[in-house]
This record gives sequence, structure tokens and C-alpha cells, in this order.
Amino acid sequence: MKKKIAAGLTLLVLAFLYYYVTLPAINIHESGFWFFLGALVAAIMILYAIRKRISSVQELRSNKVLKFGVFVILAIVVVYAAGSLLSSPIVNARKYQKLVTPEERDFTEDIKEISYDQIPLLDKESAELLGNRKMGSMVDMVSQFEVSSLYSQINYQEQPYRVSPLVYASGIKWLTNQKEGIPAYIRIDMATQNTELVKLDTPIKYSESEYFNRNIYRHLRFKYPTYMFDQLSFEIDDNGTPYWICPVKKFNIGLFGGQTIGKVVLCNAQTGETTEYKIEDCPKWVDRAYPSDLLLALYNYHGMLKNGFLNSVLGQKGCLKTTDGFNYLTLDDDVWVYTGVTSVSGDKSNVGFVLMNQRTMETRYYVCDGAQERSAMDSAEGQVQNLKYTAAFPLLLNISDQPTYFMALKDGAGLVKKYAMVNVQKYQTVAIGDTVEECEKNYEKLLAEGGGKKPDGKEGDYRITGKIEKIAQAVIEGNSHFYITFEGTDLILTTPEENAEELEMPLIFDVPVTEFPEIITYNPGDGLSLNFLPGDKICSVLSLGNDQKEQTEKTQTGVDKEVITE
Repeated sequence: MKKKIAAGLTLLVLAFLYYYVTLPAINIHESGFWFFLGALVAAIMILYAIRKRISSVQELRSNKVLKFGVFVILAIVVVYAAGSLLSSPIVNARKYQKLVTPEERDFTEDIKEISYDQIPLLDKESAELLGNRKMGSMVDMVSQFEVSSLYSQINYQEQPYRVSPLVYASGIKWLTNQKEGIPAYIRIDMATQNTELVKLDTPIKYSESEYFNRNIYRHLRFKYPTYMFDQLSFEIDDNGTPYWICPVKKFNIGLFGGQTIGKVVLCNAQTGETTEYKIEDCPKWVDRAYPSDLLLALYNYHGMLKNGFLNSVLGQKGCLKTTDGFNYLTLDDDVWVYTGVTSVSGDKSNVGFVLMNQRTMETRYYVCDGAQERSAMDSAEGQVQNLKYTAAFPLLLNISDQPTYFMALKDGAGLVKKYAMVNVQKYQTVAIGDTVEECEKNYEKLLAEGGGKKPDGKEGDYRITGKIEKIAQAVIEGNSHFYITFEGTDLILTTPEENAEELEMPLIFDVPVTEFPEIITYNPGDGLSLNFLPGDKICSVLSLGNDQKEQTEKTQTGVDKEVITE
């Protein structure tokens, strides 16, 4: 009896340790659960064989208990294999293809031109550099804590941010600090690059860097033993309170296939309190209920399986897939995964692009022929090849009603040095700038010069003719620029009717010598006519000519003029 009790206790201890370390969900849809069952049966058989002192193959074959154990293990293997096959796209291509239903939308209507303070200028790698530098400046914490590599992209107070918790620097540091917990998290404004270390009144007690019951995965498993969790993300609510966002898997096809998200568990990282929501009831401040990898996989099922599984492998007629890489775009207070859509032929061009909502799984498809993101990145890098900058994966923006790749250009240390805009449909149209504003102005100039769509008609309709009052020279990045103002008397200004009141006098005009070398022949008092693009402070000159010639052309075409006098 003592031996039986000892054997039973040993088995329970081994089973508990296995469960405590691997944390499988007690759910038939969980692959790990079937391995746990098989391992448990095998452990029972081994203990039984040791107790019975079975030492030969003949004894194994003749023992009914061991025979039954082998039968159970084989049954587990057969059920798992059959379930995997019957859940796969091989026999369920149509069901997989319908897991998401993209809605075809209009690009210019959905993706409005956004202000600079809403454009995320950094990628995850750059955010990590900023976070590590900020942590390095915190002398009182840097010896005990490090920054987690999570850096979740969120929309916080209608601004793009990345947030990441601190973690214990080592097991010893955990031992000496775990009683107090983790005192802060990193918050990075992706538009301004402002990096903050947010110190908490109540420390984080539940995280990935804990070792025992306060480990977030173990905490969730013991509270929800049957739930299968997907990738966890770290977010903050509108008050800055840290939470773990824990999406719960839902399998729609057989035992293991057609995964989506059915529920979301929100775990307060400070107190460990949890709240469960159905996916459709998830609070709007939550930005990442659907992991980006899952969304991309769902769209690839839709694009590849249109004509069945065999066609996706052999003929591949009409098959589409996402491009190699993705980024995030903030729309309507939600975070959307952006990626291009291309054919499987490998022609390095996109047929369109897709946006997928990380909270609701809503999928939008936009038809747009053009270059793949990697081609646009190569094109941007080619413009600064002497500096050896590398391009981050681009964002897709609406610039002057043109789908445009926007990307940061980084130096060898990973720091953002310049910005680039590349036209999706004409990827040889590349503009570079030290700031986003400068980059956009250069890009709009290229659109005007290259016959692209003119933004709001500004390039062709904004014209000024008069006498030069002041002209000054400046050198910017080795290039000469002349800055011009006009006299206030007898000044002729032509503007679009709807924008006539937008300009505030006096105007300053930037004339780059590299584009208009004839500007060096002008002096104060000379007559001059400019075609320009208005700016907040300085107007960018698109063309220039003699004022008498300009006035003659205007008179012939009958364009209305507004004469401005002091």
C-alpha cells in the first residue's frame, strides 16, 4: 500500500510540474492538451511497469494493463492526426477562404490627409533605441530593470504611441525586487519621438518577467484553465493604467482549424484583476485584440484559396498574397494593420493593399496598381546612397489624393535622419526631406513637375507678380537658396477663388538656385513673376519668369487678377 501511495504521489507531482511549466489549456482544441494526455498515460505505464518489475518484451506484450495503455496512446495519436487533417485547408479550402470578407473601398475617401502630429515616424527598432536610451539615463533603475522588447503600437488619446513595460534585469534582480514589483513603463510618442518613463503609484505585479504565480501566463491559466490565449500585448487605457490584453482563440473549422478571436480578457497589470469581454463588446481603447500575424494569415487564406487548395499549390490562378512586411496606420481611434497585396508570380508589383482592424477584424481592400514596398524602399535608399541610410518599412498615406509610401531613413546606428515619400504608382517619383513638412513640399513639387495630380490646384493657380523688395541668400545643406519678398504696391496675386483668403501678407518665397540658377541675376526693384506653392511660413517656388511676360500671358488667357495695395 505504501508503494502504491508513493507511486501515486510521484505521478501527481510529475503531472503537476509538467502542467505548471507547459501550461496547456484543458481544451480539446489545444494541441498541447493532447500531448499532455499522451505524456500522462506514458508516465502511468512506466510507473506500473516499474512496480510490476517488468523487464522483458514478452512480459510487456502479455500484460493487459500495458496493452490497454498502448491502445490509449495510439488512440490519442489517431484522433490528433485525424483532427489535424480534417481541420486543414486541404479539405476545408472554401471555409478558410471565407474567414474574412474584405470590403472594397475608395482610397481617397477612407484615408484622408492626416496632420503631421498623427503620423508615426518611428518603427519598432527605432522605438527600442529610444526606450533603451531613456532607461540608460535613469540611474536609480537601470541597474535593476531593463525595457521589455514588446513595444506595443497603440492609439493613446488620439495619438500614435508605443508602450512597453520594464522587466527585471536578471533572476537575482527579480529576487531582490519582486516584493515591490515593477515601478514604471516606457511610453514613446511615435510622431514627436518624445520618450517618457512613466512612474506608477502602484507598481506592476503581473508581467512576463515574473517566475511563479505572478507570471502573467500562469496567472491567466489558473484563472481560465480552459481558455487558449493568443499573443498577449501590453497596453494602457485612457488614464494611463497598464493592462495586459489577452485574446482568446476561437476555432471555427474542426478541432484545430480556422482560428479567429472569440473573447478578450483584460488583466490589470498592477492588481491582477481580470475582466472578460466578447470580441464584439471589447472596449474601444483596446487596440490589439487581433495579433497582426493572425490577421495577415487570415487574409492570405482569402487570397490564396479562391479557386481551391490544389489551385493554390499547382496552377495558382488568381492567387493573391500579402507582401513581405507590414506597418500600422491609425484611423478612427483604432490601429489598423497595413500591407500590400501582390500576385504569387513574384513580379514585384502590388495590385492593391489591405487594411485590417486589430480590434474588430474589419478588412478593407483598395485597388491600386503600383510598386511593392521593398521596391519603394530601394528607390528611397538610392536617393541617399552616398549617406548609406536604410529605409524603414513604409506607411501608406494620402498625399494630394495620391497613394504615397512614407518612410523614415535611418543611419547605421538606427537613428532617423531623413524622411522619404515615394509615389505608389510611379515609384521613381521620390522626395527626400529633413522634416516631414519639407519632404511633403518636395514631393508635391515633383507631382506638379511630373504631371501627377496637382494638390487642390495650388501649383497652377497661385501666382504673384510685382517688384522685388528684398532678396537674401542662404546656404542649406550645401545648396544655395534665395529668399524674396515683394513690394506692397502694384502687387498682382492670382489665387483659387475658394482659397483667396488663406494667404497672409507679406509672403516669403524660397527659390533654390539648383533649380532656378537665373535668380542670381535679379536685384531689389526688378520685376518678377512666380508660380508657387503656399506654406505655413515660406512659399515654395515652382517656376519663375519676367513680370511683363507673365502679365501678357495672363491678359491673353483672361485670368482674373487681384491687385493688392498698401
